[in-house]
Amino acid sequence: MRTYSQVKAMLAITRASLKSIFRSPSAVVFSFLFPLIFILVFGFIGSGSGAPVYKVAIQAGSDTSNAFYSTLTNQGFVRIFRFEDPKLLEKNFNEGRIVGKLGIYKRGGDSTGYRLTFNSTTASDDKSFQFIAAIENMANKINDSKFPGRASYVSLDFNRTRDVATVVEYKTIDFILPGQIGFSLLSAGVFGVAFMFFNLRSTLVLKRFFATPINRTNIVLGEALSRVIFQLTTAVVILLIGHFIFGFSLRHGAITFIELLVLSFAGLIVFMGFGFIVSGLAKNESTIPPFANLVTLPQFLLAGTFFSIDAFPKWLQPICRVLPLTHLNDAMRKVSFEGAHLYDCGKQLGILGLWGIVVYFVAIKVFKWE
Repeated sequence: MRTYSQVKAMLAITRASLKSIFRSPSAVVFSFLFPLIFILVFGFIGSGSGAPVYKVAIQAGSDTSNAFYSTLTNQGFVRIFRFEDPKLLEKNFNEGRIVGKLGIYKRGGDSTGYRLTFNSTTASDDKSFQFIAAIENMANKINDSKFPGRASYVSLDFNRTRDVATVVEYKTIDFILPGQIGFSLLSAGVFGVAFMFFNLRSTLVLKRFFATPINRTNIVLGEALSRVIFQLTTAVVILLIGHFIFGFSLRHGAITFIELLVLSFAGLIVFMGFGFIVSGLAKNESTIPPFANLVTLPQFLLAGTFFSIDAFPKWLQPICRVLPLTHLNDAMRKVSFEGAHLYDCGKQLGILGLWGIVVYFVAIKVFKWE
């Protein structure tokens, strides 16, 4: 007599569930099309050909009480940044997030006027040349119009550094794409799982499963595996489009690509736990969206999905750094752009693991089969 195969039964559930996911418009829109639209929009913004705006940091000790600085701050093509933390300045400098570091120093001795210095990296080659030309022109106009017939009020002493050969520009897509993958994973994990298991209960499909020899664990594994396959497929497509069309950074090529998929898998497993909780708490289908939004909306807004956590007030940042999506986004950006590996993301993976333990403990308590 042939024995019943739990594995074959589980894979049959996976195939059937996967087909239903691909046939669901909402699943495709929220997991694939919606994040992809954001990536396309931000990708084209990041590579646009509009008038350039140069982000420049002022060196510590610079004199800002002079005509040159006053004129510079009124120019629409320049955004001035001040960094109190020298390490944060160097990080932004080396990643090409700023065009360079501008110094404005009063001449010593009997001389009058100011001396300008400017340091840039290979990450901002094209922008730094244009910026230098722009402020040279501005300095000449100041010298000619405001201080005619005297020694130059502003002299230029530009110095370009090229000592870091591996410096690459931190592009808009390098920030946006990991956040959108996280957005896709969280949406699928919470909304997808919650609606899927609630519908299986309400349509009595789970009850029919119980009439078969398949055990409950394999029922859950079969449904979960279909969700994992679908989401990892969307992650692959999003990564490939981001890399080959918009130049998303994969610092170690295929290795980085695989590590990003591993992180996606880990994040999805945690987020599916939230979906199981919502499914268990929901009394009817109309109560699923409110419960799911309580989980997803704070993370969409506060976890660095669309803009950096540093932009939030300081009192709010500790809350942001507790959220699981924050640590998934941080790990993915660290691996993709900074060239880190999974073993360098111990903190982020550890916090995701703690969230997973808590979430599945609650899910087991509230999950309902019927």
